[in-house]
Amino acid sequence: MRKYILAALLAGTVASPALAQSAEPGPFTGARVEGLLGYDSLGFSADDDVDDIGGDDSLEGLMYGIGVGFDFDAGGVVIGAEAEYTDSTGNFDFEDEDFEAGLDTGRDLYVGGRIGFTVTPSTLLYAKGGYTNLRLDANLSDADEDLGGSGEVDGYRLGAGAEFLFGTNAYGKVEYRYSNYGSYGDDNFDFGEIDLDRHQFVAGVGIRF
Repeated sequence: MRKYILAALLAGTVASPALAQSAEPGPFTGARVEGLLGYDSLGFSADDDVDDIGGDDSLEGLMYGIGVGFDFDAGGVVIGAEAEYTDSTGNFDFEDEDFEAGLDTGRDLYVGGRIGFTVTPSTLLYAKGGYTNLRLDANLSDADEDLGGSGEVDGYRLGAGAEFLFGTNAYGKVEYRYSNYGSYGDDNFDFGEIDLDRHQFVAGVGIRF
């Protein structure tokens, strides 16, 4: 009996450090701040009521902004929350002899979460999703009137990406995200509804605290 008790004590002594080590947070843990830059394409599908510009088109430009977040790496599985403030140079202009129209992308706010898996000690693959709010500036003019204004649309965002550690605190990432804002319209404009969705390819660099 004594030798069985001794063996159990030795096994417990060996297993305890291993369990403690596996319970320690991984390298993708903590608060982070990052800069973002990438390609932005806001697609829109206009009603037939939109004179001369019905159909599909897109506003393409450069997306830029900042993001913050907090992650917890539970030893291979990473769960996090994040937020972003971004803007874009994307715009669309249409003009003919009697009619002018313009649509410009403004700031975008995003709040969401992500879940990922560490595929190497310094590489994280993740998926994300959350809420996004886009501001748009629109104008419409013809021979009779000149209208302009801004509006906001709410939507959802889905995305996936990879994050790479550089040393102890620095990291870089690449990401694709899709956003859908439903329909945009304003009582001040007599051009019906515009359906909006968005594709972005983004790169970022950041610091984890």
